[in-house]
Amino acid sequence: MTREQQIGVVIGLIIVTLLTMLRAGDPGMFKLIRGVTFDEYQRLVPRIFEPMPVRVIDIDETSLSEFGQWPWPRDRLALLVDRLSEMGAAAIAFDVLFSEPDRLSPRNVVREVVGVDPSLAEKLPDNDEIFARSIADKPVVLGFGLSNAGNYRPPVKAGFAFTGESPISAPPRLGASTPLRPQLEANAAGLGHISLNPGNPSPVVRAVPLFLTDGEQLYPNLAVEALRVAQEASTYVVSGAPDHAGIMTSAKIGDFVVPLTAAGELWLYVTPDRAERYISVRQVLSSGGASAEVEAAIAGSIVFVGTSAAGLQDIRVTALGENVPGVSLHAQAVEQILSGQFLSRPDWADGLEILVIAVLGCLLVVVTTFVSPAVALVCGLLITAMALVASWLAFLYAGLLFDPLAPIISGSITHFAATSFKILVIDRERREVRRAFGHYLSPSLLHRIEHNRDALRLGGDDRELTMMFVDVRNFTEMSERLAPTDVVAFLNTLLDALSRHVVANEGTLDKFIGDSIMAFWNAPVDVADHEAKAVRAALAMRETLAELNAGDAFGFGPDQEVCIGIGIHTGLACVGNMGAKTRFNYSAVGDAVNVAARIESSCKEVGFDILISDSTARSVPEMALIEAGALPLKGKSNRTQILAVVGDERVAASQEFASLKVVHNQLMQALQSHSRNSRKLIGTAKLRAVQVIGGLAEFYERVYRRADHFREVPEEVEKSAAD
Repeated sequence: MTREQQIGVVIGLIIVTLLTMLRAGDPGMFKLIRGVTFDEYQRLVPRIFEPMPVRVIDIDETSLSEFGQWPWPRDRLALLVDRLSEMGAAAIAFDVLFSEPDRLSPRNVVREVVGVDPSLAEKLPDNDEIFARSIADKPVVLGFGLSNAGNYRPPVKAGFAFTGESPISAPPRLGASTPLRPQLEANAAGLGHISLNPGNPSPVVRAVPLFLTDGEQLYPNLAVEALRVAQEASTYVVSGAPDHAGIMTSAKIGDFVVPLTAAGELWLYVTPDRAERYISVRQVLSSGGASAEVEAAIAGSIVFVGTSAAGLQDIRVTALGENVPGVSLHAQAVEQILSGQFLSRPDWADGLEILVIAVLGCLLVVVTTFVSPAVALVCGLLITAMALVASWLAFLYAGLLFDPLAPIISGSITHFAATSFKILVIDRERREVRRAFGHYLSPSLLHRIEHNRDALRLGGDDRELTMMFVDVRNFTEMSERLAPTDVVAFLNTLLDALSRHVVANEGTLDKFIGDSIMAFWNAPVDVADHEAKAVRAALAMRETLAELNAGDAFGFGPDQEVCIGIGIHTGLACVGNMGAKTRFNYSAVGDAVNVAARIESSCKEVGFDILISDSTARSVPEMALIEAGALPLKGKSNRTQILAVVGDERVAASQEFASLKVVHNQLMQALQSHSRNSRKLIGTAKLRAVQVIGGLAEFYERVYRRADHFREVPEEVEKSAAD
C-alpha cells in the first residue's frame, strides 16, 4: 500500500465517521429528505379510498353563501347537532374552537345596546346555553387548541391505563390550551386537541400526535376521542416500551389497536381527497330536510364538523401534495384506524440506517482506493439500487418506512471524496490556498498572501486575534413559523448582507454556524488596528440590519424585526490549518474564541446588540463605549469586564453621548455603593439614551436586575463559584 493510498483510506474513513455521526445526530436536512422520500412512496402507492363510516360535515362556500359568514350563531350549531343526532351519527366531533362567547347571541347583542334595561337582556335567549343543552347526553366531541399563554388545561373525559414502562413523557408537550365555554366543556361527551403537527415547522402533515402530555396527564386528539365516544369506550390503553420509560408503542381505543411512533404519533397513510368524504352543512340543515342519501351516509358514522372554505384558513398539505381541509385529516386518521392500514417506522430503523452508512462507507473507501474508478462507480450504483429497492419493497409489502437516501447520499459523498483524492492535479497547493481563503478574505488580503508566502504559515500559529461571533436572536422560534425554504432564503439574505462587512474591513470569515457567523481579524496576515476594524464591522452590521428591517427585506412585515447579537474579544488564539496538508480548513481555536462566543451569548442577558471585552476596548478608546458590567462567563474562573458599543467616533464626540456618559458613570458608582439613588439614575439614563441610540433603553431596563455585575467581587469568591 502506497503512502497516498494510506492517506486516502484514512481520509475516507474519517469522512465515513463524520457522515455516520452526522446521521446519528439526525439534523433537519436528513429529516426533510426522509420526509420527502416517504411522501414520494405514498404518491406512488396511496392508500385506496374505501367507504367507511366516517364523514366530514363541511362548512363549505355554498353553506356560507346560504347561512352567512362565519362564525354562525350557536343556536344554528345546536340545530346541526340535533339533526345529526336524529340521523343516527355515532359521534359528532367539532374541529372548531368555542373559546369565546357567542357575540351573535340575543342576550349579548342587547347588552351592548346603550340605554337598554340590563334586566331585559337576562330574559332573552343565550345561544351558548342553547348549544350546551343540545350537546348534553349526545356523543359530541369538542376540540381545544394549543396556547402559548396561561396554564389552562381541559378536563379529560376518559381514563388511561398503561402497560410496560410509563409513556407519560413521550408525546409532544402541552403547555396550555384555549379554554372552552364552561357549559360546553361540561356537557361534551369528549374533548380532543385539534393540532395536527404542533412544533413541526414543515407545512406537510405526515404524522399526527394522537396524544399530548403535560408531564402528568395525557390528552387525546380529536380523532381518537371521536372514535372512543363512538364506541362508548371509557378508557384508553396505552402501551409503553417494556424496558424504557418515555416511549409509546401502541394505543388501544375500544376495539382498535393503533401502532404509534415513540412520541405517540400516527403516521398518516392518506388517500387522494374524495368528494364522497364530504357532506355540506347546507344539505343537513336544508329546510325541507336532508335527503335519504345524506341520512344513510350519516347513520352510524363518525362525523367531523369543519370547513373547506379557503377564507377560514384551515387548509393543510398532505404527503400527496394536495391542499386539503384540516378537518379531513382528522377524518382520514379515523379511516386509517378502521381500515387497519398503518405505516410504521420501527424504533430500530435509525440504528439500521446508521449501520448501513458505516459499513457501506468503509466498503466504498476500500473499493475506490484500490480499484479503478469505473469499478468503484459500478459498485456505488449497485449499492444505490439495492438501497432503493429494499426500502421500496419494505414500504409496499409491510408498510415499513426505511430511509434509502441517507445511505445513498453518504455513500455518494464518500465515493466522490475518495475518487477526487485519487485525481488531484499538480499545483494543488496554490489552488487549495486560493479556494480555502478566497471566500473568506478581502481581495487585498488575498493579494498579500499570494505575493508574500512568508506571511502565511499553515499548521498552527499563536497570534493575537480579535474574534467576532454574530447570532440571530430567537432564531429557533422564528424558524418554527417558517417553511424550510423560507428559512434558507432568510439566512441567505441576512448572512450575505452581514458577512460583507467582515471582508470589507479586512477580516477573515471563519464559518457560518446555522444562523451564526464566526470571524476573526489579524490572521492569516497582520492587520493593523484589527480591534477597531472589527468594531467598525459590527457597527456596519447594525446599520445594515436596520436598513433590511426598514425595507422589510425578509418579508416578515413591519412588526417583526430581526435582531442580532455581536460579541467581540481580543486575545491569544491558535490559528492555522486544522486538517490535512491537501485538505484543510483555516480556523482559530483557543480561549479567545470561547470568550468571544460567551460574550455574544451574553447580549440577550445584557439587553444590547454589540458587546466587547475590555481587552478590545483598550485599543478603541475613540469609540463610544459604556460599561456593561463584569459578567461571569461559562468556563472562566474570574468575571470578564464587558463594554457596550454605542457608536463610532462621531457618536463619542456628540454632546448627547457626553451627557449620557456622565449619568452612566454616576449610575456605576451608585450600583457599586448599593445607593438607593440607582433607580432614579437608571430612569435618567434611559431618557438620555433615547437621544443617542434606541437600543439602550432595554439595556438600562436590565441594569438593576444585573446590579451584581457592577460590584466588586473578591477573587476567591469568584474562583469558589466557578469551582
